[in-house]
Amino acid sequence: MTDYFLGLDVSTQGCKMVVIDLDNKTVILSDAINYDRDLQYGTENGVRRDAGFGVSESDPNMWVEAIHVLFGRLAGSFPGIGEIRAVSVSGQQHGLVTLTTDGELSRPYSKLWNDFSTGEECALLTESIGGMQAMIGEISNTQRTGYTAAKIFHMVRHEPDAFANTATVFLVHNYINWILTDGKDGGIAAMEPGDVSGSAIWDPSKRDWATSVIDAISPDLQAKLPPVKPSREMLGPIGAEFVSKYGFSSSCMVASGSGDNMMGAIGTGNYREGVVTVSLGTSGTAYSFMKTPYVDPEGEIASFCDATGNYLPLLCISNLANGYEAALKQFGLDHASFEDTISRTEPGNRGRLLCPWYEGERTPDLPEAAPVYFGFELGDFTEEILCRAVLEGHVMNLYEGFVKLPVKAAEIRLTGGMSKSRVWREAIANIFNCEVVPVLGEGAALGAALHAAWSWSETAPIEEIADPFVQVDEGRRFVPDPTVVGIYNRFKEEYMAVSQRIRGAVKEGSPNPFKIFKGFN
Repeated sequence: MTDYFLGLDVSTQGCKMVVIDLDNKTVILSDAINYDRDLQYGTENGVRRDAGFGVSESDPNMWVEAIHVLFGRLAGSFPGIGEIRAVSVSGQQHGLVTLTTDGELSRPYSKLWNDFSTGEECALLTESIGGMQAMIGEISNTQRTGYTAAKIFHMVRHEPDAFANTATVFLVHNYINWILTDGKDGGIAAMEPGDVSGSAIWDPSKRDWATSVIDAISPDLQAKLPPVKPSREMLGPIGAEFVSKYGFSSSCMVASGSGDNMMGAIGTGNYREGVVTVSLGTSGTAYSFMKTPYVDPEGEIASFCDATGNYLPLLCISNLANGYEAALKQFGLDHASFEDTISRTEPGNRGRLLCPWYEGERTPDLPEAAPVYFGFELGDFTEEILCRAVLEGHVMNLYEGFVKLPVKAAEIRLTGGMSKSRVWREAIANIFNCEVVPVLGEGAALGAALHAAWSWSETAPIEEIADPFVQVDEGRRFVPDPTVVGIYNRFKEEYMAVSQRIRGAVKEGSPNPFKIFKGFN
């Protein structure tokens, strides 16, 4: 008999599945569902339309249906489904799913990580605890609209009947675990350290609930929270429905799983110090493995646990694919023609830059942000200059937060759709001044499958399980160009000076962006 393991990545825009053969160290198959294209929920980019300004929500039933479709395909094409030993789930972080005592949704939609409608709740919670520094002392993080605490508080304040009818509060992957372990018929309600780190009601440094924050949201919230179990703990066997309908073994186990960033770390080999993962997708993230917790005194870098019992300080920007895709649409470009357009421009764009805060931004913390164009004359709003500004603006937005991470990057590993693009790899390598290489395969879904195998093995180190599966695309490795790095050093100084002035974060002696800009011309 062969030992197979399955990973699911329930993300914002789709659901991916990977099955690995642990004995032969190979990926057996991968499959994916795109919610907009393949399911009938009327979504755009996986999110319900016309929900209102700053609101980003999805129907959790959509994610469950996607899993059933994938499992149905698996049962029809993979005779080894009965030999899958364990399943692990990667889920988009911070999303709030609430259930009644009968296992029904007490709120029909889940507020997602990129919902920015809870700014008032963040402010009220922070004030109730005694300010930002006091909040960091309680949860090792600040309150952000992306995190889960403000979503719960929003429900308490604006949908009190729905909250009163709530018996269980889940994050996205916890809800999927509950579904996989029998749902209404005895599903297991549990959380784990990685994903719950981003709830803003649990402290990853102390590894315990922040009762002061929980009580500030609602005195009865604690009773609605599932227990937090260890990262490596198996929750229980897969549910009877999945055994009878698709042919899983009744001994197939469901692992604790984690958030998509934690699983992306495993899937990209980010379980050693010195490796930095940058994910280029709907959002942009940068994170790195650490053995001790890191707490940003300003709260911009997220303090998270990882999925292996260690830590994963993380930077997340909300604006990434949106600006790029808007530029493609504006000028009628595809990926290849965008790269051709960039090839006709100069690195640094002669000082013309864009702070790409098209929607509320998570880092820097600007939930009501708007884009800022700096250094543009009337004749500069051309296809070439704007495309270069979009590319460099998004990478600079990521870099501005990244420099706060207490890590020395030996290598940046890229994942996500845009990692295939030469111009994105080139810009990241030269702006970050670090070698960049894409990781092959589906990072988070593969990470989930590897997490399932690691959990099932009980004692094997994660390196022993994962190293044979994590492959980088050496043919697309990019080494920084010293000349271009020099240009970007000045450009980075200009970008940060503009960003800080817009945000009111200027300190005495800060660089003058106008003087820096004149140096480009």
